[in-house]
Amino acid sequence: MAENAIINDNNAVEGIEDGPARDELPSYPLDDVMVRSETRTVSETVKRIKTGRYAMSPDFQRDFVWPSDKQSKLIESCIMRIPLPVFYVAEGKDGRVTIVDGLQRLTSFRRFLSDELRLVGLGDEHPLNGKIFSQLPLHFQERIEDTQLTLYILDKSAPEAARLDIFERVNSGIPLTRQQMRNALYDGPATRWLSEQSKSRSFRSVTGGSLDPKTMRDREAINRFCAFYLLGSDDYTSGDMDAFLAKALRQMNELEDLDELTEAFETGLKRNDQLFGRHAFRKSLVEVDTDAYRSVINISLFEVMMVGLARLDDDDFDENVEEIEEALINLLVEESFLHAVTYSTNSTRQVHQRFRMIDEALQEFMI
Repeated sequence: MAENAIINDNNAVEGIEDGPARDELPSYPLDDVMVRSETRTVSETVKRIKTGRYAMSPDFQRDFVWPSDKQSKLIESCIMRIPLPVFYVAEGKDGRVTIVDGLQRLTSFRRFLSDELRLVGLGDEHPLNGKIFSQLPLHFQERIEDTQLTLYILDKSAPEAARLDIFERVNSGIPLTRQQMRNALYDGPATRWLSEQSKSRSFRSVTGGSLDPKTMRDREAINRFCAFYLLGSDDYTSGDMDAFLAKALRQMNELEDLDELTEAFETGLKRNDQLFGRHAFRKSLVEVDTDAYRSVINISLFEVMMVGLARLDDDDFDENVEEIEEALINLLVEESFLHAVTYSTNSTRQVHQRFRMIDEALQEFMI
């Protein structure tokens, strides 16, 4: 499935309208993929986890926790001196580390060394079955703490496309969408804000709850609004949507607060709902009959309609509601705009085209 396939009201997929295939994404110099290897003990690693150096709670992993017996087998492997698979992590700009592959194993070590995990499933006659870390003989405690972990660390200066590609290739857990990867790599105020807004009553109401939260399709749509609202469409020059969305998350993480962005987001939702109701962000908004069949949400239409309407002053909007509605509906009758929200929608030309056209359509209503 192409990353930018559209999700309809029943979470079915319409895969032709907004986004290039994965192999059309920009390439990057192979020499720029910087991965180094380091060795640390379990004790050292758990200490860093407890001090917050490691991001241990990406949203996409919360429902995929190892059962206690599998965690216990990992601890037993350390005692038996069985070599462990390598770990993959990614450096953040702030020095924190995101776990790319190995989150469940590191979580197991943290839980056991903190006496939160009791060894189970090792067999009724096993001498360690039922014990917590503090109940183990000292030499077994030290053997676990001294177990060597090999970490492959993705450098913080690696290109965005490389970071996501490596994340995707080495993650041995559930298949991840690009937004889920971004959610882990840029964990902070920005990702928490996306989560809050995706669960808001207004967002779920206007979108009809049709953007799949499990794949973070809802957060991707919001991420795109944030990117174009904060950075502007003129800043989109490379055709690399992954890098553009990541740049917005980095900027959001550095802002003192996100109150202004919250107000703009809520304004965009309110105005689209007022103008188009259940057809908001859908090509069926051109229908005169509000009870007509509504098409699937179009993400390109979401980002451009949200940003365009959020930027209007209250007086300009309130005094020209009917005229603004007509002007925006007329856009979807124009072939060039329809093409810009339907085909190769992440290309620089198509992005600039749709934002230029909506700016021109709304310009006459701005004082």
